[in-house]
Amino acid sequence: MSRVRVLAAALLVAGCTRGSTSSRPPIHLNPNMDDQPRFEAQAASDFFADGMAMRQPVPGTVARGALEEDGALATGRGPDGALLGRTPLGVDDELLERGGERYQIYCAPCHADDGSGQSMLRERSGVATADLTQPRLRAESDGYLYDVIANGFGLMPSYRYQVPTRDRWAIVAHVRRLQAEAGPPADGAREGQAPETIEVEAPAPNPAEAPAAAPEDGGEAR
Repeated sequence: MSRVRVLAAALLVAGCTRGSTSSRPPIHLNPNMDDQPRFEAQAASDFFADGMAMRQPVPGTVARGALEEDGALATGRGPDGALLGRTPLGVDDELLERGGERYQIYCAPCHADDGSGQSMLRERSGVATADLTQPRLRAESDGYLYDVIANGFGLMPSYRYQVPTRDRWAIVAHVRRLQAEAGPPADGAREGQAPETIEVEAPAPNPAEAPAAAPEDGGEAR
């Protein structure tokens, strides 16, 4: 009976002291994990041939949850490598709403809310941005617009890391809606064609400004 009391007292004392603070370091039977050599992020290293402590992923590594099983959906190209003519997703109100939301975040600062390119960036910096409603881009395929979003074009960087696959197609659908809302091109040209040339007649010469004719007898003109 005395042993039971002693054991109960020991458990009671252990329960009361648990969680109490102490200025002394904790006791570890194997402190190897607390004090081991390591590298800081982006640090240099003489151990590896490339001089970098951070190692590159194995070629072909796919992040968890980032596997794209549909190649056409992920790249905007068919099995033959050609750009898709139409989006592989069904365009509905939900997709258009998502595309409009993403467009406002990533595209409108440069291309303007209506896609005209007359944005705040162009006004303040003078950097020319593409008019998404121009005839050339109206004539391009959906796969082309998707490819530009994913890989960039000219001064426009790639947005493949900021915008997921389905959101890129949603933005493409929204751009098509902006083109439809803009109506026909302002210059009257058909989609994908240059505007017709307008011939202007030269003005008739003014008799007062015409040079004096030389006299027939070869004398000096007065």
